[in-house]
Amino acid sequence: MSKRLRELVRRRAGDRCEYCHLPQQATPFVSFHVEHIIAKQHVSAATKDPQYLALSCDRCNAHKGPNLTSIDPDSGQISVLFDPRKHTWDEHFEVCEGIVAGKTGIGRATVRLLNMNAPRRVELRLEWLQGTGDK
Repeated sequence: MSKRLRELVRRRAGDRCEYCHLPQQATPFVSFHVEHIIAKQHVSAATKDPQYLALSCDRCNAHKGPNLTSIDPDSGQISVLFDPRKHTWDEHFEVCEGIVAGKTGIGRATVRLLNMNAPRRVELRLEWLQGTGDK
């Protein structure tokens, strides 16, 4: 992947994980990844098209893997995962006291699969929010 393409994805995301919304500055020693929203094993042509790429923290990227769906813990139904190119973050998630809550089946399934509320991630989010006054 070219440096130019990586920079485009990073700028488009505002230096924030497009899944959990943790900013890159909150983890300065761990670089965020440009990840394939739809894994290469599913769509080989997607590797160089920015519409198939998202900026992801290392934890969201590791937990997401090649998954396209998960289970909504409230309904028990299969749900597609959040797609930063198709969905609007605020429609599916909200943050309260450092915890990301899913507002929809897509949000809940994504929060669960990506383990967005692991203790260290909540701690980092709280530290960042308290230091910036951001939401």
